[in-house]
Amino acid sequence: MKLSKAQYDEIAQFLGHVQPTRQSLRKLKEKFPSQSQSTLLSIFSQEYQKQIKRTHAKHHTAEAAETYYQRYLNGVMKNAAAPVLLELANEVDFAPSLMARIVLERFLQEREQAIPSKTLINSMLRDPSQIPDGVLANQVYQCTVNDCCYGPLVDCIKHAIGHEHEVLLREMLLEKNLSFIAEDQLRAKGYDKTPDFILEVPVVFTQ
Repeated sequence: MKLSKAQYDEIAQFLGHVQPTRQSLRKLKEKFPSQSQSTLLSIFSQEYQKQIKRTHAKHHTAEAAETYYQRYLNGVMKNAAAPVLLELANEVDFAPSLMARIVLERFLQEREQAIPSKTLINSMLRDPSQIPDGVLANQVYQCTVNDCCYGPLVDCIKHAIGHEHEVLLREMLLEKNLSFIAEDQLRAKGYDKTPDFILEVPVVFTQ
């Protein structure tokens, strides 16, 4: 079904009044049953990322980071099993994985008395068992698995989808006996930009 500008705006307006959770995705499908799941998911992701980009700076000030960290500490002190970070992220309309990153960075900074490297933080976000605090590790894990648009889990899904499409495209090119150069070959030749494939001989498609 073709999506009109008015329909897109209606969906985007609806998304402005719900939290970016999987439950909201279900509500979205119930509200707009005529639209496909993939269409709604695409709009959901696009609008959510727009919102995060608009508000990204205010969540990364030193004051905001300290506030979030102290609220995390107070929350887990009352109930370590509660999804403190996830609920905090939803409360302030921020991506759970990004909230987890802020609090994790603040925790490591306090523990090591130094600013942690991005490599270390990324590694711990991908594998929370590396975090030297069991409670925080669980909180970070809850954030990453419940984040629909950001975080290591989403990155893995995107990578898998991209790889699948690349395999399908390669099979189509081979089936049509089209000569091409693959991305790894382009990198080896020193190309700055490396699309998945470049046709060695131009082709013309006619309808």
